[in-house]
Order: sequence, then structure tokens, then C-alpha cells
Amino acid sequence: MYHMVHTIEVERFAAAEPSVVYALLRDGSGWPTWSPLGSFELERPGETEREGVGAIRVFRTWPVRSRERIVELEQDRRLAYVLESGLPIQDYRAQVDLEPRDGGTVIRWRSVFGARRPLLGRLVHTMLDRFIRRLVAGLAAAAESVNGTRTMDGQGR
Repeated sequence: MYHMVHTIEVERFAAAEPSVVYALLRDGSGWPTWSPLGSFELERPGETEREGVGAIRVFRTWPVRSRERIVELEQDRRLAYVLESGLPIQDYRAQVDLEPRDGGTVIRWRSVFGARRPLLGRLVHTMLDRFIRRLVAGLAAAAESVNGTRTMDGQGR
């Protein structure tokens, strides 16, 4: 059967250190405070730490309940997860890379997934693209607010 691959890439600068952005990504319970997600539940802890590799995090935003498994972590650099269930797509993988730049962080969120039905795939792509843009904007804003008085020039003025 035909399998169409979709890719969504969103990039944004945050005037905050990568460690601040990474800490926000790692704490699933905080996602509903800075993103459009409605609620969080840790279904299964990770292999070696609470929200480490292997952890299954459940996010609910009516009417969707998505189950996501963390598959890769690199301290202050990357978080990657795969969708276990929740959307009518397959092979979903998201990778969030953090790159230090100019006293802040470039956030790159890349999601790839497959769809067997082209029309449904395009619809999900459009919805996810909007959703991920809101996620990244919220993540950047939250990181900057944690950072406090620092401004875009990184000098605190």
C-alpha cells in the first residue's frame, strides 16, 4: 500500500541557555503550562530515570489523547520521542534539537510521520504544523521567562 511521508520543521530562537530549554522539555508535567496541551500523565517511567528513555508520557488535548515514548535524550542538546498512539498516522517521530547561539538557543523541532491516506495525511500535517508552531513558540517564551531579565541581546538590558 502507498505510504506518504510528511515532514514538519519549525525553528525558533530563544534568549535562554540550552539547559533552560532542555529542562522545560524534560518535564512533561510543565508542558500544559507553556503549550496548547491540556494535561499530562506519566504512564510509565523511563529505564533509568523518571522521564528518561523508555518513559511513556500521555498528553491530552480534547479530543486527542496522545501516548509518546521518549527514545533519545542528549543533555541540553536533544529530546526525541515516537508516538505510540493517539493520531491517525504511523511511524511518527519528533526530534527537538537545541543549538547554543548568540547567548541563547536555536530550537529545531522536526517531526516525520507516514500516512496511508493522502487526504488524511495532509489534514493531519496541517493541524500538526500549526500545533508544533504553537509548541515551539510557547517553549521559547517559557524559557525566556525562566531566564528573567535577559533580553534578546543576552546582556540583560
